[in-house]
Amino acid sequence: MMKDLALSETISQLHDYCSDRDYKGHDVADSVDCWLMTHTSIGKNNLIRFGFLQLTGHRLGYINMRPLMRIPTFHNGKGIALFLNAYCNLYEVACTDEQKAPLSKAVCLEKIDYLGHLLLTLRHKADKGAGWGYPTTWQARNFQFPANTPTAVASSFAVDALLHAYTLTKEEDFKNAALETATFVLQDLHRTPYKEGFMFSYSQYSGNDTVYNASLLAARILLQCYQYEHNEEYLNLAQTAIETCVRDQAADGSWKYGLLPVQTWIDNFHTGYNLEAIWEYKHITGSDRYDDCLKRGADFMLQHHFDANGVPKYYHNKQYPIDIHCCGSLFPMLYKLGLYEENATLARNVYDWTMDNMWSKRKHYFYFQHHKWFANKASLMRWSQAFMMNALSYYEKSKLGI
Repeated sequence: MMKDLALSETISQLHDYCSDRDYKGHDVADSVDCWLMTHTSIGKNNLIRFGFLQLTGHRLGYINMRPLMRIPTFHNGKGIALFLNAYCNLYEVACTDEQKAPLSKAVCLEKIDYLGHLLLTLRHKADKGAGWGYPTTWQARNFQFPANTPTAVASSFAVDALLHAYTLTKEEDFKNAALETATFVLQDLHRTPYKEGFMFSYSQYSGNDTVYNASLLAARILLQCYQYEHNEEYLNLAQTAIETCVRDQAADGSWKYGLLPVQTWIDNFHTGYNLEAIWEYKHITGSDRYDDCLKRGADFMLQHHFDANGVPKYYHNKQYPIDIHCCGSLFPMLYKLGLYEENATLARNVYDWTMDNMWSKRKHYFYFQHHKWFANKASLMRWSQAFMMNALSYYEKSKLGI
């Protein structure tokens, strides 16, 4: 009983932490927008910018330098979408048993209304359509996306959350904005021919054109729009994109991150994204076409991205760094694929390890990463808090059998 209470208490405390800050915060890639990178000649070189990002804000950023660099906090479109979806889940929990729920129905509905409309303001135009991106520059090894560039991934999470909110509130603006995102997928995302099909690009710009999770999440947008508009083009294109990625699944059930030589790693949470997107096809069409793919992918994730004690692993063959995304990715995957009951002990162990190693008992937020000898305790609103709020809301639903 106390263990059940601990989950509700964690969600309630995390809600207070994020709500008190109006869901604004720092993010994993925001250091490249500091003054040194934007106002000096040093920042004109992409490799220098990428190295600076790694040292100050990403995997090598062992100390949080953001306050010293005076980097402001932002609302992040994907983060707000994750929060919105979490409150939708928690509203459904409260409808089942409000006395034991982390938050009341009234609080959840208030947050759904606020965050849903806030998410609408964070939508940005692409060339033809509109979608959601990140409020800071995205600097990678081989490309750079300007701030607020709509992406397939951020837009997919926004569409998913808005349509979830619509089912609860019947707010037409939520549904309309979500459905309009199909134009972004069809007319702004380019398609790279691959084998017998194609892969959707990450954004309207060149770079990250052949990434499995981005292509699959773009397909998820079309599937969810098809559910409401019954446009056969949406379904056919989504199936082609899914089929392309399914054909490239390795025999052991895994996917590399992408097709480029620098994208050959196999990681925890992108595997989860792939499975959730492919599951959407089964959920919407009722087809068992990809059941074997889902089973092999889930088996790989469960066997290779969590050890015998429930400690998450970032890569399939390497433990560290343990990212908070690796902790949270398990719960929505288990819930959506219907695998919670047979993996309840693993879920409990992952939750317990996360609370022991990645949770600030004094400040009530989740840390960014855990390394072998220390933790990076930076508080990142989208990457850490929103991701875990959404993940734990699925854990609550799983435990209640909703």
